[in-house]
Amino acid sequence: MKKRFMSIMAAAAFFVAGCGKGGGGETAQPSQERGEQVLKFGCFDYVDSIDPGNMINAAWNCTRFGVGECLFRFNDAMEAEPYLCDSYEVSPDHKTWTFHIRDGVKFSNGEDVTPQKVADCYERLYACEGSSTPEKFMDYASMKADDAKGNLTVKTDTAYPDLTKNLAYPVFAVLDVDHTKNFDEGAIGTGPYAVTEFEAAVGVEFKANQYYWNGEVPFDGMELKFINDSSAKTMALQGGQVDLVENITEVSDLNTLKEDGNFDVTIAGGVRCGFTNMNFNGVLKNDALRQAVLMAVDTDTLCNVTLGGLYTPGFSVLPSNLNYHYDSLENPYAYNVEKAKKLLDAAGIVDTDGDGIRELDKTPVNLNYVTYDNRSLSTLAEGVQHLLKEIGVETTIHTTDGDTLWNLTVSGEYDLSSGNWTTVGTGDPQEYLANWYSGGTANYCNYKNEKYDELYEKLLVELDDKERIHLITEMQQILIDDAAVLVHGYYNSSMCASKKIKGAVIHTADYYWITTEIRPA
Repeated sequence: MKKRFMSIMAAAAFFVAGCGKGGGGETAQPSQERGEQVLKFGCFDYVDSIDPGNMINAAWNCTRFGVGECLFRFNDAMEAEPYLCDSYEVSPDHKTWTFHIRDGVKFSNGEDVTPQKVADCYERLYACEGSSTPEKFMDYASMKADDAKGNLTVKTDTAYPDLTKNLAYPVFAVLDVDHTKNFDEGAIGTGPYAVTEFEAAVGVEFKANQYYWNGEVPFDGMELKFINDSSAKTMALQGGQVDLVENITEVSDLNTLKEDGNFDVTIAGGVRCGFTNMNFNGVLKNDALRQAVLMAVDTDTLCNVTLGGLYTPGFSVLPSNLNYHYDSLENPYAYNVEKAKKLLDAAGIVDTDGDGIRELDKTPVNLNYVTYDNRSLSTLAEGVQHLLKEIGVETTIHTTDGDTLWNLTVSGEYDLSSGNWTTVGTGDPQEYLANWYSGGTANYCNYKNEKYDELYEKLLVELDDKERIHLITEMQQILIDDAAVLVHGYYNSSMCASKKIKGAVIHTADYYWITTEIRPA
């Protein structure tokens, strides 16, 4: 309660005093005193950056906050539609892509968006030393800008089934490289809002982009406050310190807002999977131990009772609402505590000293579980910790921030690592499934299965949609059979807004939060 009280007091202080310094600006005059119509947004602090070249979460911040836009944009069917690009052509071998950049688009500083500007942005992205790994989405051989014709031509050594989906991913947000001094705090994009002040871990101030190309910007600006505690977000909304918050994860708070006529609550099933990665470079390389962990976790109760339906339970890495034959998959490790205990006994993972904790190779099994307070992941981790204790497996939970968790995951400093990821981030699960491909750079769980690798490599070059679905279905079953990952279920996102605004909806693609759809009521 003290943490929540301090968080809400910080939120209140923020909106009275403004963001303060950050991004190179002077202390801002409160928007209320300026007589402006300003959207006030309460948001989890995913990472202290909006630079797509820094890391994936930073790229998402850039597009979620209405700063950056891409050549293409996903609709709610996860189809990529032209956006900053208004037309394109592709060669028969799918290795030469020519994109026509939309005329009349400007950055928020008034500079024209040209093919050369897009090329400069992409080249800077690939030169960054962050963890965004743009080559996972587009490994290009050459890139040529023709400003006279308005074309950007990209040639690749690999055939891409549909490169437009990859270029709709937030990593490829188009920014003005020449005039951006600090990409982490003040990236200059084409979106409806432009950063004026940035203070890490506190908040961000924005002004309306006066050069916005795609219609009226409904607010004069936006004040974003980072609020990491879910109940503090609810209190800030109820108290009028914010007009809009994302992802209330306390079931009681969500129900309270639903029942209150002063607020609109929208909840939608999306394409996110909540899971816990298991590190194959540690004690969990033991097959029996991983299998027992899966059988010890009552996913249905965690999702439907503990979290009140914020997750839809499931056992595969791809959500059951996608067209990848979830109903045909078989789960050999369904919840069964007694079976889990017998499996461990047969594998010689037993409690020899009577302290209630089993030993493997004479060492007590104590799993290092890293998680963070977002989308109920820490609550899920606590539930897993309780359930694993019933089979004699101990866990030590380390709750941290999203940035630190990512770094720990990348460096392999974990046994169990919480995740809540978009599964079809490019309209297709190929990039997501690379997390278990041993030949790539994204396999932070150190999993290896030769058959899975073979199928993944076929997926990389397969252009036929039906065959791709077949490959993806088979790959899912391999991960299930290998007990490669502990899947909790599929996340249902939420937006909660004051009646003072309208148009706050949940898009299937989790990249578009602050849009021109959100406007004063």
